[in-house]
Order: sequence, then C-alpha cells, then structure tokens
Amino acid sequence: MTSPNFSLGARKALVGIILLGTALRLAAAWYQGNSVEVLPGIHDQLSYHALAVRVLEGHGFSFEVNWWPATKAGEPTAHWSFPYTLYLAGVYSIFGTNPLAGRLAQALMVGILQPWLTWRIARRLFTDRVALVAAAVSAVYAYFVYYAGALMTEAFYILAILWAFDVATRLQGVSGRTGGARETALWLHLGCALGVAVLLRQVFLLFVPVLLGWLVLRRTFAPAGAPPQPPDRRLSRAAVPARGALLCLAVVVLLVAPWTVRNYLAFDQFVLLNTNAGFAFFWGNHPIHQDRFIPILPADGPSYGELLPEELKGLNEAALDRSLLSLGIGFVRNEPMRYLRLSLSRIPEYFKFWPTGDSSLLSNFLRVSSFGLMLPFALIGFFQVGKKLFFNFPRFESVKELDWVPLILFVVVYSLIHFFSWTLVRYRLPIDGLLILFAASGLVAALHHFSTTLKGINKKPLATLP
Repeated sequence: MTSPNFSLGARKALVGIILLGTALRLAAAWYQGNSVEVLPGIHDQLSYHALAVRVLEGHGFSFEVNWWPATKAGEPTAHWSFPYTLYLAGVYSIFGTNPLAGRLAQALMVGILQPWLTWRIARRLFTDRVALVAAAVSAVYAYFVYYAGALMTEAFYILAILWAFDVATRLQGVSGRTGGARETALWLHLGCALGVAVLLRQVFLLFVPVLLGWLVLRRTFAPAGAPPQPPDRRLSRAAVPARGALLCLAVVVLLVAPWTVRNYLAFDQFVLLNTNAGFAFFWGNHPIHQDRFIPILPADGPSYGELLPEELKGLNEAALDRSLLSLGIGFVRNEPMRYLRLSLSRIPEYFKFWPTGDSSLLSNFLRVSSFGLMLPFALIGFFQVGKKLFFNFPRFESVKELDWVPLILFVVVYSLIHFFSWTLVRYRLPIDGLLILFAASGLVAALHHFSTTLKGINKKPLATLP
C-alpha cells in the first residue's frame, strides 16, 4: 500500500504538522488556564481535579463532600478513571496544585503523539499522501485541540485507542507464517495498549473481544504474504494467533486486576473496574425521556440525583451502581419498543454537526469547524473503502483491504454501544480519531477529481466551453 521510502520533504512536512498540532494544543491549554472552571463539555474536570487533590493529601480515591453522581463524603469511589487521577496527582506532586501544569504536560504529549500515530496507521492502510493529510487533520481538529487541555480522560483515551490500532495494523501486516518472536511481541504490545485504553474508559472493554476475534481470523485465514492454504491447514494455523490473543488478553487482565482487588477491599463486593455503567444505563433509559433522548436534563425539571430511588440512596457507590443497572435493564424489559425508539433518537445527537440555539458559541464553533467539516469527506472515504471490500469480498487470500475492517468494526460497534446506552457528542470523539483516516482518503480523492476535471476543462478548445 505504501512505499518503504519516505522523502525528506515529506518528513519535514510531518514534523511541521506535529509542531503545529502541539502549538495549538498548548495554546488551548493555556487558554483554559490555571483554574478549574465549568467550560462547555468538560465539566468532569472538576471531579478529576478534586479527586487528585484528595489522593495527594493521602485520603485515597474519595471526595471531601458529597459528590456526583451519588458518592458520599469520605467514602471510596470507583466512578472515575484511576490512572488519569494518578497522572494528575503526580503532576501536582511535582508542580504544586496547578491545573495549568497538568494541562500543558498533557497537551505536549498528545500534540506530539496523536498526529504521529494517525500518520503511522494511515500510511500502513492508505498512501503516503493520505497519511500526511490525516496527520494534518488530526493536528488541527478543533475538538482534539480543545480537549487536549481539559483535565479529563478524553485526550489520553483517544491516544490509547490510536496506539492500539497502530499495533493491530502492524499485526495484520506481519508477513508469512504466523508465530515467532516478532508476532508474540506485537500481541504483548497490543495487550498493553488495550489495557491502558480500558483503564482510561472501561467501555472500551466491550470492543476488546471484537478486535481480538477479528485479528485471530485475519492471521488465520489471510496472513500477509502467505500463500493460499487448504481448509484443514487453516484450522491448524488458528492455534498460533489464538494463543497470541490469549496472551494479549492476559496482559489486559493483569493491568485491570489490581483495581478489581482494590474495589473489593473498598466495597466488599466485586467491581471489575469502574462504577459508572449502571448509572449511565439507568439515567440514559429512564422513562423521563419517554421516546426521545434528552442529552442533558433541563434545569427547570428533576435533576439526575432526584431520579435515583429513595430506597437505594443509602447504598454504597458499588451497590447503587449494580442496583441501577438492574433497574435500567428492567426499563428495557418492560418497554422494549420504547427502548428501541429511544435508542434510535440518540443517533442524531451522537452525530450532531450543526449549530443549535441551546449550545454555547464555543460548542457550536467546535462542532461545525471539526466534525461538520470532516463528515462529508469521511463519507466519501467510507464509500471508497466499502466499495473495494464489497467487490473483492470472496477473495480473502489476497485482499489487502481487509486491513481496514478493524477500523470499520470500531466505528460501528462503539457507536452502537452508545446508541443503546447513553449519548453525548463528546462520546463520539474516539471514533473521530479513526474517521479522520477515511476523511483524509476522501479529501485526497476529491482534490484529485477536482484537479483532473479542471485540467480536462483547460485542455478543451475555447469554442467547446459553455
């Protein structure tokens, strides 16, 4: 798909793109300042800041006062990402309780790594030109610039997802027979990337078996550079990638297990990682929505806290989360058709790209200048990829385009998870990181078509022009 050589001019362009992306993110971090204020879409930074301060003071993962969503003062919480809280506490331990230090350090890391990882994935799957365009779009994408300075998991989470797909696409490209030290190292590397993504946002755990299942199939039936194999030989080949996937999964388990133990000690019951799935599913499917999802409950109505059943408010956070999940499942079981209509109503909110009167000027600008501009080209890129996959569908042994499948799977599966649970625009940002690759391909194709058309017009005799 790409040439092994990368010209000096292209390298300079990539360095310039990375510097631009880093400068924009540092500027956004500086703009958000050294205080923790309620800004559009980043309200959770108040919680991470308060929690990091408590950890630094030796109180563990708890809040000094009653806190969102229903955590009592001084009691343990597992609602928030543990590693991100520790990152922030670590920065504060070095630079003092200065949110700006956390913002700048985060913006610097993300500014360098995000365009670079985007370029690596795109170069492997598309062309050098598409890769540079993808890196450039990632560098200036308004949502990514904004959230790079927010004291929340978004920036690192998107980075971890790109890291995981960078390794996954390398695994797909391992030539010849399966197995060997190189492939084993890649499976271990993938386990680290997936584990970090899960620790930052546990919802990613639902996609892990999908990705690993695909990679096992890909390495079993169509390994890069391998000649066609008879069916019985294919079955025997499956053992090697299956062992690799189990090794990868073991790394994920090792990264999650310490927090599972911590949660059991804190709540005296099993909590795999975080206590937020029950809250989200309960509130996201509560009858207050009726048939149409309300992204944020209006101030003149009942609050999220008031929707919690009184008889459950005495439970600790873990027991309350589990009880709310059962109630949320009950909403679905009792009114399955309402749940279906409610889930469908979440789709426009998830893909919202137009300005609205109830959004701030900043929110509208970010939405239109990022996803609004990218979406048409992403659709073009998706159409191109889908067409090649469809027409080459039976020839599994030779279709290199199969390497695009995990990206498509993530966009589809991750979107469906939020359609059927809870949706906000910022929950779509992780798929934006991969949609940018398709958008870059679509943009390059559109520019090529426009250039070709323009050259064709210029070559026509003047008398034949309308």
